[in-house]
Amino acid sequence: MKISKIFAIASAAVLMVACGTPAAEGSKETKALLPNKAQTDSASYLIGVNFGSWIKGNNFGEINYDQMIKGIKDWMKAEGTPQDSTFFKQFKVDPNMMNEVLDGYIQKRRAYTGALNVEKGEKYIENFLKEEGAMQTESGLAYRIIEPGSDRKAVSDQDTVWVDYKGTLLDGTVFDENKNISFPLGRVIPGWTEGMKLIGEGGKVKLVIPGNLAYGEYGNRNIEPNATLLFDVTLNKVGTYVEPVQEEKPTRK
Repeated sequence: MKISKIFAIASAAVLMVACGTPAAEGSKETKALLPNKAQTDSASYLIGVNFGSWIKGNNFGEINYDQMIKGIKDWMKAEGTPQDSTFFKQFKVDPNMMNEVLDGYIQKRRAYTGALNVEKGEKYIENFLKEEGAMQTESGLAYRIIEPGSDRKAVSDQDTVWVDYKGTLLDGTVFDENKNISFPLGRVIPGWTEGMKLIGEGGKVKLVIPGNLAYGEYGNRNIEPNATLLFDVTLNKVGTYVEPVQEEKPTRK
């Protein structure tokens, strides 16, 4: 994660707060050019929304909001500029440590989230395997074949499949869904690569893919680290990979 880029967004918001509330100096006509209370309140609220989006989007969890507000106020009342040698000594924590502190915090949050998701996934799979017809491969992929399909199956990671599918999180949130989409098996998460070889054309399967066979410890977009994923898949068609034939170049005489 690029902390410096994230901090740049937050810094911009802080500067908006600092620069958007100047002392009411000047003539009456000049003061009239300032934002009114409603505009100031709306701008302040949306700056808060921006911070909220940043905090939630980067999995900061329940931060200490009192300390966050203190940090904003300390920046606003700080004397001098960041170019001054004593400027950063005015803060409780040196802002120059921003990358180091936030990176450490985020890593701890990610480790916690990942470990918690492993526990939840293991518990879910344990209960899933109690269902009739549920099975598990050596890799840890859990599945239940609803319709086996025909004898035509994908056997190579280079084979292409056409599928209908719906992907959900353990809480039932649908994070992805497609109809008759195609892809080579070697270009998807390992749980998919393995799972699609379990059924033939026309087959249906429910896959329970643990995090290590999905998006792993880093997750992906809206997928948390080590999240176990559920897929309901219909295999419409299998395209068997054919090795290209290389034509021999004619020999010059």
